[in-house]
Amino acid sequence: MTIIRVWDLPTRLFHWSITACFAGLVITGSIGGNAMVWHFRLGYAVFTLLLFRMVWGFIGGYWSRFAAFLYAPDTVLAFLRGHRPPHATTGHNPLGALSVFAMLGFLGVQVATGLISDDEIAFSGPLTPFVSNATVSLATSYHKDIGRLILLALAALHVLTVLFYLWKRRDNLIKPMVLGDKELPMQVSLASSRDDARSRLLGVAVLAACAGAVTGVVQLGG
Repeated sequence: MTIIRVWDLPTRLFHWSITACFAGLVITGSIGGNAMVWHFRLGYAVFTLLLFRMVWGFIGGYWSRFAAFLYAPDTVLAFLRGHRPPHATTGHNPLGALSVFAMLGFLGVQVATGLISDDEIAFSGPLTPFVSNATVSLATSYHKDIGRLILLALAALHVLTVLFYLWKRRDNLIKPMVLGDKELPMQVSLASSRDDARSRLLGVAVLAACAGAVTGVVQLGG
């Protein structure tokens, strides 16, 4: 058996933070009214987290980097046929990687459309003054309906997949995302993600810079 550090602390905090924010966004968006104040705040938090993840995907721990789970089409097909080398099952496997990229992409679109949405009652995105009324209307429609349904479907698929791996394949994907380490059933030589005080401080610095960037974007609307 081999134990390696797969998910560094910044990645784990990102995962659970964006999960909590997503749940809060669904709840506040459904309630509406005064809860929309928190809907916008949570939206800005997700914006910050997404920017952080984009940067961390290049400078974070080994398994958190996009290069570690950016698979070629033939690798995905081989995985579906049952060819599953240790590297493809340690971090995000080829199918999990597709799910991650889809979630990040659609969350990005949801944030972008939220910034230029208007509920025509009391709340509007900070960047609505910079786009046409037609664009605002289109973005609002997507944000409230299509985008919301897509993200709910992706979230449900993610949860069901995790439960499938836990119950059917006896592969606990939750534990490594909580503790960071993963136990591999064989002796293999694989890279571990760097996760020390220096890398964690770097994560804090990146998050602060992303928060500053988001604050700047939000303030553009006055």
